[in-house]
Amino acid sequence: MILLAALMLLQQEGAPEILVTARPKPFDQTPATMVVEPVAMMIAACDADGDGETTRIEMETGVRRSFEVIDTAKTGKLRYIAFADWAERWLGDRNALPSPFDVDRDADGAITLAELQDHFSRLFSRFDRDRDGAINRAEILTIRTTPADANGPQKPLAPNGKDRKRDRK
Repeated sequence: MILLAALMLLQQEGAPEILVTARPKPFDQTPATMVVEPVAMMIAACDADGDGETTRIEMETGVRRSFEVIDTAKTGKLRYIAFADWAERWLGDRNALPSPFDVDRDADGAITLAELQDHFSRLFSRFDRDRDGAINRAEILTIRTTPADANGPQKPLAPNGKDRKRDRK
C-alpha cells in the first residue's frame, strides 16, 4: 500500500512515467546454415592443448579414453549395445553415426579399439581438408545450402522469396 502511495506521489510531482512492459514474445530461431556432425564434434573435443586444432595424436588419445570409459570390464571389445552406450555418451545419441556395422570391420558383432581407431583415422583424413595434420573448427563445419528446420531440409523458396507451392494457386 505504501509503495502504491509513493508511486502515485511521484506521478503527481512530474516524475517520468513508469512503464512496465511484458516480456518479449519468443521467436523461432533462424534455421542453421552451418552444422557439425556429432563425430566431428567429438574430434574437436579431443583438442587436449586447447589451441583450437585437434591433431591425429590428440584424436587417437581421446578415442582411446572414450573407449576405455565404456569398456568397464576391460575386455577390449564393445558389443553393439555397449557401442550404442559409447555413441550416446560421446556423440550425443545412441543412433549417431558412425554405425557399429561400419566400424566392425570383421563383422564379429563387437568393436575393438583398433577398429574404432581405424574408423576415426579415416574420418580424420576426410575432415583434414588442408592436409596439415590437424583439424580446426572451420574444417568440421558443413555448410547447408537449403534451409532446414526441426523437420529437416525444406524446399528452397522461389527467386521472389515466396513459397513455390503457394505461387501455383
